[in-house]
Amino acid sequence: MLAYDWIEMLLNPTRSMLGFIIGLLSTAFLQSACSSVPETQRTDQRDPYEGANRGAFAFNMELDTHVLEPAANAYKRTIPKTGQHAIANHLNWTGLPATTLNSTLQGRYENAGVAFLHFAVNGLTLGLAELTEDPKAVNSQDFGQTLAHLNVPEGNFLMVPFLGPNTSRSLTGKVADTMTNPMSFLKAGEAAQTMQSLRPTVAAVSSRAKMSKALDDIKYNSLDPYARTRSLYYQSRAGRINAVVGKPNNNQTNDDQFESFFEDPS
Repeated sequence: MLAYDWIEMLLNPTRSMLGFIIGLLSTAFLQSACSSVPETQRTDQRDPYEGANRGAFAFNMELDTHVLEPAANAYKRTIPKTGQHAIANHLNWTGLPATTLNSTLQGRYENAGVAFLHFAVNGLTLGLAELTEDPKAVNSQDFGQTLAHLNVPEGNFLMVPFLGPNTSRSLTGKVADTMTNPMSFLKAGEAAQTMQSLRPTVAAVSSRAKMSKALDDIKYNSLDPYARTRSLYYQSRAGRINAVVGKPNNNQTNDDQFESFFEDPS
């Protein structure tokens, strides 16, 4: 997929949904087709395609340096805190349909009901204002967690261009969430359509601004930024998965938001 195709996808996700899904699947296939690194040479046994993954990581870091980091810095300088909060509220709101569906599939009906209620009530403002009493009452759920709940193996580590760190299971989950989330296909007024078109771009910039301290520390202060990114991803993801499958949450860290930066907004 050429660079301008990805730019078009970012600017108009609804029109390019099929291309986005095909791009994800193609990336996963190309990653898995790469010659694996011998076990004795791997820095992590879960990362058999480390050579290709490091190449993808280098690309993502260049993208961050030249596009996302400057955009995030400008975003923090020019958008008031109240505006940033409203944008974050909207982005969280767009993920509630996926949470509703996945909570239902996992048998977590109370969380599904609360997510649906929050989506309906806050839909009066397109999620820009939090009208419900406790926004933290909803536990975000994705299809990767649903697959873990169904005992689907985690698979190998994959560093995906534009999307960042994943496992085979989590990448499959992202495809499923993209295909099933009604927000991606919503037909509404001109204002809502504009917000939908800009959502992926705004989400990337907003998340980069929110996580700037942690990401800059990884990027500029790590001896091996790739290995640290991989480690933090696994720790953050383990906390979310363990919460679903009922295991102790020993791997939960203070970097819970780390993974959300790399996830396509639902």
